[in-house]
Amino acid sequence: MSLTRRASYAWAAFITTLVLLGAGYLVVGGSSDDRALAGAALPAGSHGTGGASGDWRNWDVHQWLRRAGDFINPVVDGVWGTDRMRAAQGWSNTVGAGVADAQGVSDPAPSPVPAQPENHPYREHAGASGKIFFDTPEGPAVCSGTVVHDPAHPGRSDLVWTAGHCVHAGRAGGWYRNVVFVPDFNDTGGNRRAGGSLTAIAPLGTWWADWAETSPEWISTGAATGGAGAPFDFAVFHVRQARGVTGSLEETIGTAAPQVDFDTSPTASGVPVGVWGYPARKPFDGFSMFRCTGPARRLSMADDQPTLYRVGCTMNGGASGGGWLTRRADGTLALVSNTSIGPTPSVWLAGPRLGPQARKVFDTVSARFADH
Repeated sequence: MSLTRRASYAWAAFITTLVLLGAGYLVVGGSSDDRALAGAALPAGSHGTGGASGDWRNWDVHQWLRRAGDFINPVVDGVWGTDRMRAAQGWSNTVGAGVADAQGVSDPAPSPVPAQPENHPYREHAGASGKIFFDTPEGPAVCSGTVVHDPAHPGRSDLVWTAGHCVHAGRAGGWYRNVVFVPDFNDTGGNRRAGGSLTAIAPLGTWWADWAETSPEWISTGAATGGAGAPFDFAVFHVRQARGVTGSLEETIGTAAPQVDFDTSPTASGVPVGVWGYPARKPFDGFSMFRCTGPARRLSMADDQPTLYRVGCTMNGGASGGGWLTRRADGTLALVSNTSIGPTPSVWLAGPRLGPQARKVFDTVSARFADH
């Protein structure tokens, strides 16, 4: 199947799912791998401190690289084999189920909606989605992400949208390392056994991030629990070509989210969305893509901060960062949010509305590679 036909097929499946939600809504506007890492050197020309007093390999809170502009992610061959991918824990940002009870602008909590498995092969149904692997002080972890259109390189995007907490620890830490994107992870769904071939679960390669941006608000206020910083919990990173690949990420997978909507009304409620991700905590195992669909309602974490979207969904850790897409009035699809927070047990998910701060993050990464 050609890339053009594959892209059309994949987004047709997205649109079909969202059409079912109904019309009338409008979005306005310590392993051997770890020991190898400990001794890994930076590539020639890299600067481990990024202008800070920290060290690329140091997790100590006083040395950990954390500022915007400090991100560094040298390729370390052999880090992400099948065993470490299987061992990666589903990353999440948990809150109490009644987090918004005292906030007057929040809509009532939605009823739980069981997550539904996406159809195989993923590249023909949700081809822009994939898994993000990264290392944290607690060990290997995993989130979800979405390939998005890059206006600087139409049809040749290397940009991935995810949550801020999937690349940066927030106020208590810094940038995570060994950040990679695996598009259409376990595309055919039959590769759960231990060992096995990397090409079976990562058929389109492993793409290393070479730059990432998140919001200043996430860096200064974000927290792993409680929801602090959630209205600004978004990130964009650029990837370098996977080994053996000659085209861009978008050309390789055949699709990308066609646009990101930064103009959603702050009072909009009931917007129909589809949410995609790879939940990795029980009862899920991280090897299958799931989706939830339903109306996104308002959730307020604080009176002085932007409201979030919230939707009923039982996905859990590992689904963080996954894209939220809606069908606009003109029939086109747009990414309007990403999974940020959810309670335990998992009954709903919430994500930030993408406004001026998100646009700045996106534009910064796109502009950085505009001449590449």
